Amino acid sequence: MSWSIAEVARMSGVSSRTLRHYHQIGLLPPAHLGANGYRYYQQAELLRLQQILLLRELGLGLADIAEILDRQLDPVPALREHHQRLLRERDRLTVLARTVARTIDQLQAEGNSGMAQINRPENLFEGFDPSAYEDEARQRWPREYEQSRGFAEGLTAQDTERLQQDMTAAMIRMAELMAAGEPVDSPAVQAEIDAAYEGVCRFWTPDAAAFKGLGRMYVEDERFKATYDRIADGLAEFYRDAMACYADTTLR
Repeated sequence: MSWSIAEVARMSGVSSRTLRHYHQIGLLPPAHLGANGYRYYQQAELLRLQQILLLRELGLGLADIAEILDRQLDPVPALREHHQRLLRERDRLTVLARTVARTIDQLQAEGNSGMAQINRPENLFEGFDPSAYEDEARQRWPREYEQSRGFAEGLTAQDTERLQQDMTAAMIRMAELMAAGEPVDSPAVQAEIDAAYEGVCRFWTPDAAAFKGLGRMYVEDERFKATYDRIADGLAEFYRDAMACYADTTLR
């Protein structure tokens, strides 16, 4: 049995335009083309599309997906592997949900919508996987990535935990300054940014442009923005503006 591209789009939720793109890059060729030039898919292509969508859910890029699928001959072992990955992702999301729920409970217990004292600030980040950013960092900043990796590899588990605690505590201090109405160029805010810059320099040494770019990334990258805004709404933008001020006045 064959299904037209429109039927596959309707069944899968993948647009016809995306299916045509998958065909053009060789990721998902149709089973055959009709006399009218329309693409038609059979069961094998539907199974391949399912695997593509599964791997996309796991955060893989199209090139990596193509490499993985092209190595596979039997779909059953591949589906078992994907199933295990999904179960691990489910467990990770469960931990994340518990982390957010715990934060909500602590904030509500203090009767404050956003600035309550967090008993163990490191718990804010339980369940997050920093390795999810490594490939992107390697591609965007190869020299800085190697420099920071060399530093990180020398850290013990206790060092890493302490860094996470220090980072969370600094974010909370910045949120408190923001809530108090401190401008980004105030001495108190700039002192926090100076400490943040010194912390970054343990991994790599940004110049003024790079440090401002790092601040912009905190806002433009949804993952980073969500991390900061979990502390307080608008904190990512506050960091960005404060870092730009620091770069203009101190790193020039």
